[in-house]
Amino acid sequence: MVLDGSATTRDAAIDEAGRLLLARGAVDEGYIAAMHEREESVSTYMGSFLAIPHGTNAAKDHIRKSAVSVIRYPQGIDWNGKQVKFVVGVAGVNNEHLHILSSIAKVFTSKEQVARLEAATSVDEVLELFGKVNA
Repeated sequence: MVLDGSATTRDAAIDEAGRLLLARGAVDEGYIAAMHEREESVSTYMGSFLAIPHGTNAAKDHIRKSAVSVIRYPQGIDWNGKQVKFVVGVAGVNNEHLHILSSIAKVFTSKEQVARLEAATSVDEVLELFGKVNA
């Protein structure tokens, strides 16, 4: 999890989210390319300053284990004309990504939760907000 992402473009943010998944051993290099492929076919922008880049269905063999990467961009990034402040990279084994996507969406349906995520000053604060979804 990164509270102050360094990317300034959509594609760089996808790379940053993918590299975090790669660093955790969740995916191989091919998955990052598949995240870009998915973005070209359908935007992963979800509203509420959130984008959830993930690989194509064909990229399943690039996933070693389910994982999520969370990056906050306090200044925001232009994501096809929409402002994104949170990029959540997702890799899910089998159909685990569906549960992961649903949990993330729950956090971002509340404007109050989004405001708290924007104001969070520590990784623990962000994890606590995400943790409440699974409670």
